[in-house]
Amino acid sequence: MLSYVDCVGFSELDEDEIEALAAHEHIPMIVAAEMGSYLVHDDANGVPRFCRMLVADIRAARASGHPERADHLRVVLRHFRHTHHASHAG
Repeated sequence: MLSYVDCVGFSELDEDEIEALAAHEHIPMIVAAEMGSYLVHDDANGVPRFCRMLVADIRAARASGHPERADHLRVVLRHFRHTHHASHAG
């Protein structure tokens, strides 16, 4: 049986990225780890899609008066782009 930690390791995402995806999609963390794994293995569509999700959430956080959340998500986006070579995406 796989644990949550195993799923995080297989996803190739860190916990902040999984949390951001879970919050965006309104899904449990374990489901977000699975979805994130799918996205990061789809360079053509999944990686840019995840970047767009993060950008949308950054804008929403800023617009709703949550600058700390927006700042955190910017760090998550920067890390994701660096890790997944997605500087062209989003």
